[in-house]
Amino acid sequence: MRRLAIASTLFLAACAARPQQPEPQVAPVVTPQPRVRSAIVGLTTSELVGHFGNPALQVREGTSLKLQFRSSRCVLDAYLYPGENGSGVQRVTYVDTRLPSGVATDQAACISALENPS
Repeated sequence: MRRLAIASTLFLAACAARPQQPEPQVAPVVTPQPRVRSAIVGLTTSELVGHFGNPALQVREGTSLKLQFRSSRCVLDAYLYPGENGSGVQRVTYVDTRLPSGVATDQAACISALENPS
C-alpha cells in the first residue's frame, strides 16, 4: 500500500503543470532611416566652385579629390571621385560637415551658412 501511495504521488507529480517559462523577449524591429541626400552630392568640381567660391583646401589622392569650404560657422568637406561610367568626371559622392571646433553639424545648415556668409 505504501508503495502504491508513493507511486501515485509520483504519477500525479509528473502530470502536474510545469511552471511557465517566460517568453523570450524579441527586440523591436528598427527600420533604418533613409540617408538624406545632400543637395551637393553629384556636383562636379567646377559646379562646387561656382556655388561656394574657391575652396580653402584642395587635396588630391590618387583619382579622388577633397575640397574644403569654410565659413566662420562651419567647415564642409566634399569628396569627389570619378564616375563609374569611365568618363573620368569627378563628382561629389560624400559630404562631411562640422563646426570649426570639430563637432559634427547639420549639412543643410552648413551649406546654407556657406551660401549666405555673414
